[in-house]
Order: sequence, then structure tokens, then C-alpha cells
Amino acid sequence: MPMISAKDGTQLYVKDWGQGRPVVLIHGWPLTADSWETQALGLAEAGYRVVSYDRRGFGRSEQPWNGYEYDTLSDDLAAVIDELELTDAAIIGFSMGGGEVARYVSRHGAKGASRLGFISSVAPGLLKSDANPDGAPADLFEGMRDGLRKDRPAFLQDFAKQFYGQGLLGGVSQAVLDWTQGMAMMASPRATIECVTAFGMTDFTADVAQINLPTLVVHGTADKIVPIAATAHRMAKMVPSAKLIEYDNAPHGLAATHGERLLDDLKAFLA
Repeated sequence: MPMISAKDGTQLYVKDWGQGRPVVLIHGWPLTADSWETQALGLAEAGYRVVSYDRRGFGRSEQPWNGYEYDTLSDDLAAVIDELELTDAAIIGFSMGGGEVARYVSRHGAKGASRLGFISSVAPGLLKSDANPDGAPADLFEGMRDGLRKDRPAFLQDFAKQFYGQGLLGGVSQAVLDWTQGMAMMASPRATIECVTAFGMTDFTADVAQINLPTLVVHGTADKIVPIAATAHRMAKMVPSAKLIEYDNAPHGLAATHGERLLDDLKAFLA
């Protein structure tokens, strides 16, 4: 398998498709790079070099005990960009992956990047606070960690239904739900639990304040996993160069439920 060594030696599984201007796709929790299937294939066919990788602890990457906070995760992104010598790249993060994009900007100076994308992203922060009254309380994330410890397969199965707005907003096929469960169960339980703390409790406002590149923000108005008011609306206000696209009544898992529309929006942004 194509592997790249992270700073601490952890082996990261990387897919490198097509030729042209690079696009780096960072997946969400608790999935793998495969969750970008529609967009990765479509962008490669459209003449872009599409790089996607499995976050440490997930998918086909190695499963170290530590390293599930955003400094290390952004260092992993830097390792991929450096090893592949990417320049003029668009770096696109979905959900938890948006945190890596934001931290990469502040920690690595957005090296090699020319534009950024935040899709259903947790940045600039999910946690409820005086500055983020629409955010989620800390005990929500504690409940998630408890549910994962008690019965990880059952918790992830229920989570996927909310992820895709199953039933209420149309959702996805049973085959996609089964595929999602398979991706999620590839991850180590340690990584799955620790990343809840990372994406739930990290404040990215200082990171986002350093963004000065063309930026795309895409979010569903009916996202029950990452509420739009706590994240995308604040991001659009904080980043002068941001273009916000709202998908009416769309759930969190846009890459599947609105896959072709998202592909078209990414193509337009990249062009």
C-alpha cells in the first residue's frame, strides 16, 4: 500500500489520483478517505491531482496510541504535502477535517496551499461558550465517548443515521449505511474516542483568524451533527475571503447525500 511516514513515524495510507493542480481531501470522523469517493473520482476525471489519506488511527493507516490532537494531526497533513511536494494546492476538509485545515494554516503557514475548503466543518469550533452560544455542551461529547466505550458498533450505526439525516431528509441507501459502518469499524477504538475530544473541544478561532486565502465554506442548514450557526456562519464572518454556500435542508453527510452538487461546487471553486 502507498504509505507516507508522519513526523513520529506513524504510517499514513495515501491515495494519489490523476494529474494536474493538486487537491487534498481530508475526511471526517469516523470514516476514511474512501468517503470522498464521488468528489475524488470526479475531480481526478476533471484534470486535477487528487490526494486523500486515512487519518492516523483510521482506515488503512497505522493505529498509534497517541497523536489524536490537532497539532499532531496537522503535522500529519504537512508530512503528506511535503512528501508529495505539493504546491498551489487546494486543501479541503470535511467535518473534523476542517480542523486540520485551520490548524495547518496557523501551525505550518498554509505551506503549499493556494485555497481552502471547509465542508460541514467543525471550525471555528463546536463547543458552546459565551462566544459560541449555538455550540454543543461539553457533556454531549462525554456522552459520545461513553456510548463508544459501551457498544461502539451500535453507537456508530445510530450515528450514521443522523449523519445522513436518514428518514427525515431522505438520507441514503442501506448499502451506503453498510459501507459507512464498515469504514467506521476499521478505526481503532482509541482513535475513535480520542478524536471526539479533539473535534468537540478544540477552539479554532485563533487558527481561523490567520486565514487569508480564497476559502469555500459549504454546510447543510439541517446539519444535526455540526450545527451551521455554531460553525459555518461564524466562519463566514471571520474570514473576509470566504464564500458560504448553504444547502437547504441538507444533513451533515453532504459528500454522499449531495455528492454531485458538492462536486460541482468544488469544481467551480477550483476553477
